[in-house]
Amino acid sequence: MVRSALKVYFGPDTEFDGADVRPHDILRHPAAVETVNVSLREILPVLVEAMNSRRGWVNDFADDEVSISTDLYEVIAAYNHYRKPVA
Repeated sequence: MVRSALKVYFGPDTEFDGADVRPHDILRHPAAVETVNVSLREILPVLVEAMNSRRGWVNDFADDEVSISTDLYEVIAAYNHYRKPVA
């Protein structure tokens, strides 16, 4: 029998209520904001598949902000502006 390597995550070991954190400290406090840098090549196929499969977790993150480079943003904006509507 194969044992699963997945584990249930119950949250951080210590609680963080954010009461003593000033707004400019948010980016430096690891419990407040955690980020990971990944390439678009790594996540795009997974996101496309999840969207096409209508996975519920995608909606959980729909309002989250993501950071992209200015040049990628400009290309996406231009593409969106000039793309032809689907018939």
